[in-house]
Amino acid sequence: MKKNTYLFSCLFFFLTLLPVFIQAQDILKGSEVHGSMQADAIYYLPDDKMGISDSSLNGKTIRMNGFTEVNYSLVNFTAGLRFEAYLPPLIGYDAQLNGVGVPYFYVNYKNDFIDVTAGNFYEQFGNGMMLRTYQEWTLGYDNSLRGLRIKLTPWKGITLKGVYGIQRYYWEPYKDFNRGIVKGFDADFYLNDMFASLNDANVKLTLGGSFVSDYQHGNTKEIAEKGKIYLLKMPVNVANYGGRFNLNIGGFNWFTEYAHKINDPTAMNNYIYKDGNGIFTNLSYSQKGLGISLMSKWIDNMGYKSDRTVTNNMLNINYLPSITKEHTYALASMYSYSTQANGEAGVSGTVTFHLPKNSKLGGKNGMTIALNFSQVNGINRKAVNDTTPVGELGTLGYSTSFFSVGKEVYYQDANIEITKKFGKKWKGIFTYLYQTYNKDVIEGHANDYGTIYSQIGIADVTWNITKKNSLRFELQGLWTKQDKGNWAAALIEYTVAPQWFLSVQDQWNYGNSIPGQQLHYYLLSAGYNYNTTRVALSWGRQREGVICVGGVCRYVPATNGVTLTVTSSF
Repeated sequence: MKKNTYLFSCLFFFLTLLPVFIQAQDILKGSEVHGSMQADAIYYLPDDKMGISDSSLNGKTIRMNGFTEVNYSLVNFTAGLRFEAYLPPLIGYDAQLNGVGVPYFYVNYKNDFIDVTAGNFYEQFGNGMMLRTYQEWTLGYDNSLRGLRIKLTPWKGITLKGVYGIQRYYWEPYKDFNRGIVKGFDADFYLNDMFASLNDANVKLTLGGSFVSDYQHGNTKEIAEKGKIYLLKMPVNVANYGGRFNLNIGGFNWFTEYAHKINDPTAMNNYIYKDGNGIFTNLSYSQKGLGISLMSKWIDNMGYKSDRTVTNNMLNINYLPSITKEHTYALASMYSYSTQANGEAGVSGTVTFHLPKNSKLGGKNGMTIALNFSQVNGINRKAVNDTTPVGELGTLGYSTSFFSVGKEVYYQDANIEITKKFGKKWKGIFTYLYQTYNKDVIEGHANDYGTIYSQIGIADVTWNITKKNSLRFELQGLWTKQDKGNWAAALIEYTVAPQWFLSVQDQWNYGNSIPGQQLHYYLLSAGYNYNTTRVALSWGRQREGVICVGGVCRYVPATNGVTLTVTSSF
C-alpha cells in the first residue's frame, strides 16, 4: 500500500509540473551550450644522466593537469564554470595548485546598454599597466577576480567599466583577508563614434583613462632583515591610475599609455616607499608589402599585487607589456626575457617587407623579410641622500629621472627572418639571431652566471608532397661560450592533414663543459585530430629552462617521461 501511495504521489507531482516543463522547453529552444576541455598527463621516468631518481620524484610518477569549461547562454544571459584538477600538478608547476574543484564560475547579463557579470571574470584596462586579469594554462597562471563587473555604454562611442573583487590565489578561500580587495574604474571615448561629423574622418582618435585601488588590511608590517626587526607602516589603499590615447591616420597608428602608482612597499621591491611610474608607446605604419613597428617602454617600481608579501607570479593586478619578440623555436626561446617590474628601459623595432613575385630579389614566388631588434637596460638609480644606500628597506629607496637608461644591459635580441617559397611544393623559413641575456638579473641569481652571448641559426623547410601529405625539416644551432655552451637541434615532422602527425626531434648539448652533461634531449611525438578533438602522445626528455608568455615566465626543470595531451571543444 505504501509503495502504491509513493508511486501515485510521484505521478501526481510529475503531472503538476508537466506544463512548466513544456513551457521551459519552448524557452530553452534558443539556448546554447559550449565548452572545452584539456588534460595533460605525464608518466615520469627516472634518468640517471639527468639526475632524476625515484626518490626525487617522491613516488608521484603519474601527474595530471586538467580542466573542463562549460558555458551556457540564453538570449541575454550567459553562465559558466570551469572545473580544474591537478592530481598532482605536473613538475614545474607550483605545488599549491594540487587539488580539484571549481575555481571559476560566473553569471552574466548583457544588452546594448549594460553588461553585468557576477562571480569570476577577466578584465583589462588599456594595455594592462593598471589592471589585467587573465588565465594562461601553459604557465599555471590565473589571477581572475571574483566579485562584480559592470560595463555601461551610455552613449555611442563611450564605454565605462567598473570592477570590484578579490583575486584567485590557487585554492585559498576568498574569505582569507591576506589578499586585498581590488576596485577599479575605466573609461574609453571613441571620438569618431561620439560625433557624427567625425564618423568618416581620416583621423581617428580614442582617449581613455583608468583608476585602480587595492585595499589590503593591516597598517603595520614587521620585517626581519640582517638580524634587525623593522616595524613598517603600510599604506592600506594603494592606487594606480593613468591615461592613454590611440591615434590613427591612414596607415599610421600611435598608441601610448602612462601609469602612476603611489608608494607600495612590498616583498618584491624590498619594502621601499617610492612611487612607481610606467609608460608604453607603440608607433606603427603599414601599407601593401610593408609593415613597420616601433615600441618603447620605461618602467620604474611598477610591481602591483593584491598581497604585498607574495613574490611569485600570482596576484598581479597589472600587466607590464613585453616589447621583445616571442620566439617559438626551441633554441631561439632558450633565453627568453622576463619583464623586470622593479625597473627597466627598453626599445624595440620590427620591419617586415614583402618582395613581390617576379621581382629581381623576390624571384618567381616572392619573398618576405622581417627584421627585428630589441634591447632592455636597467634604469639609473641614485641614493636619496648620502647616508641611505640605494634600495634600503623602509626608505624612499632611490631617486631616478623619467626616461633614464642605465648602462647595464638586461637583454638584447637582433634577428632576421626570411620566408621563401621554392615552387609549389617547397617553402622555407630561415632565421638568424644574436642575443644578449643577463641571466643573473632576469632569473634573479646572485651574480652566479653573468651575461650570456649567443648566436642562433634556424632552417625550417616544408615539403608538400601532396595536398594532404607533407614533411617538415628543422635544423637549429646555438653557439655560446657561456652557460651550458653550444647546442644543436633537429626535427622531422610528417603530417597527413588534417588528422595525423608524427615527429622525431633531438636537442643536443654538445658544447657543455662537463662531458657527462653533453646530453641528447630526444622526443618522439604523434597526434590525431578528429573534428574538434586532438590527442597527442610523446615520449622523451625535456631540458631544463624557462617558459615565457608575454614576459611572464615559469621555470621548467629537466624531466623524462611519457606525455598524453587531450584537447576538445564543443
